[in-house]
Amino acid sequence: MDRYRFILSGGGTGGHIYPAVAIANELKKRYPDAEFLFVGAKDKMEMEKVPQAGFEIKGLWISGIQRKLTLKNLMFPFKLISSLLEARKIVKHFKPHVAIGTGGFASGPLLRMAESLGVPCVLQEQNSFAGITNKLLAGKAEKICVAYDGMERFFPKEKIVKTGNPIRTDLVDVKENKQEASNFFGLDGNKKTVLVLGGSLGARRINQLIEKELDFFAEQGLQVLWQCGKLYHEEYKKYDSGSVKVLAFVNRMDLAYAAADVIISRAGAGSVSELCLVGKSVIFIPSPNVAEDHQTQNAKALVAKDAAIMLRENELDTEFEKSFSGLMDSKEAQDKLGENIKKMAMPKATEHIVDEIEKLLK
Repeated sequence: MDRYRFILSGGGTGGHIYPAVAIANELKKRYPDAEFLFVGAKDKMEMEKVPQAGFEIKGLWISGIQRKLTLKNLMFPFKLISSLLEARKIVKHFKPHVAIGTGGFASGPLLRMAESLGVPCVLQEQNSFAGITNKLLAGKAEKICVAYDGMERFFPKEKIVKTGNPIRTDLVDVKENKQEASNFFGLDGNKKTVLVLGGSLGARRINQLIEKELDFFAEQGLQVLWQCGKLYHEEYKKYDSGSVKVLAFVNRMDLAYAAADVIISRAGAGSVSELCLVGKSVIFIPSPNVAEDHQTQNAKALVAKDAAIMLRENELDTEFEKSFSGLMDSKEAQDKLGENIKKMAMPKATEHIVDEIEKLLK
C-alpha cells in the first residue's frame, strides 16, 4: 500500500478544530508515514491553530450566512462557488483515501467535492443538536460519529455510530489530589472550591454573575477559581485575593478540575465531554448566542439523565442562589450529579472514531 493520505476539515471555533486535530493525531500514531492536509476558512482561527498543532492547512474563501441581510450575505453565493472550485482542485491534487469533517463552514465544500470525486467521507458531530453543515452532508457520508443518543432525528440511522467526542488526553486520569491542586493555585485545600469556566475568551454574563455573587460565596465559606477569559481579565483581576483566584486562562485544567468541588460552566460540546470524564457536580449556563442554540440542547441532554443542573442566562438573577445553595447543602445531591455525569463519559472516543475511519481503508 502506498502511504495513506487523509484530508480533514473543521473550523470556525475550537469546538470543531480540536476534534479534527485529535483525530489526525490518533491516525498519525497508527500510520506514522501518512500524509495529512487540513482545509479551513481563510480568516478563521483554524489557520493559526492547525499549524501550531503541526499540520499543513489550506484556506477557502468561505463564511457563514449572517442572520440579517448584509453585504456579506450577498457575497455568499460567490464565496460558495469559489470555495467549491478550490476544494475540488485541492482534493484532485492531494488524492485523499478518506475525508473527515468535524463541522464548520469550510467542511461543507471540501466534503461535498471529496464525495463527488469518490472519496469516502466520515463526519463527526459534537453536539446533541446537529449543525447545519453536517446535516447537509449526511446523505453522502459513509459514517457519522456522534456523542449523544437520539441523533437519528438528524441523520440516517444506519450511518450513525455513537463514539463520543475527542477530549484532551491529559484529563483521562484527573488526579483526585485536591491538596496538590489547591497548592498549585494558591488555594486552601481544606476549603470547598467553586471552579468557574467561561471558555478561553470568557463569557460576559457568567463573569457578571460571579462578580455579583462574590459576597454570597464568601458568606458560604467558599473559595473561587475563576477563569474569566482573556477579553475580561483587565476588568476582573482587581478581585484576585486569598480566596478568589482570577485567571485569564487555565493552563493546567487537570489540576483545576482536581481542586474543584462544584463547577459552573458553559455547555459547549467539548466542555460537556470533558466534564463527563471529570465526574463532579456541574451547573451549566449555556450561551444563548451560538448557532441553533446548541449549548442549551447539550445541557438539556445531561439534565434529562439527572447528571447536571442547567440555568438559562435570564434565570440567573432569580434562580442562581437558590439552586447553588441547594446543591452545596446536600452532599447527596453533589454525589448523585457526579456519579450520573461520569456514566456519560466516553474516554476512548478518538480511538473509536479512528476505528471507523480504518474500516473505510480496508
